Amino acid sequence: MGELNPKFIDIGGAEMVLLTRAEFDALMQRIEDAEENAELVAIYDERMARLKAGISVVLPPEVSMRVLKGEGILKALRNWRGMTQAEVAEKTGFTQGYLSDLEAGKREGTAQTLRMIAKALEIDPVMLVDPRE
Repeated sequence: MGELNPKFIDIGGAEMVLLTRAEFDALMQRIEDAEENAELVAIYDERMARLKAGISVVLPPEVSMRVLKGEGILKALRNWRGMTQAEVAEKTGFTQGYLSDLEAGKREGTAQTLRMIAKALEIDPVMLVDPRE
């Protein structure tokens, strides 16, 4: 964003700031970017605290980045393993639709369900716990 060139005007004893629409839009984008970065920093700090406390598992960097960008942990892990929902369904006996619902957060899997998916993905079941929770 370029330099702001605000104009200060007095309206009825209240000092007002006048910006161009482009300046206003750029300023709002910077605020949104800062808020998003603050959320990512908070997630990172929480993960590091859990890791130091010994209650967290280290995710592969590619998975962590996908999760930080908003992708669900199950989908991020499945993609990291290079598997389709159909392949996981075949290994677990679940339907592709059920796995899609799990990934979309429309359904919650039981501990047994998550263990079966973890086995199909050849990962530690603890990795299926969303680090944002």
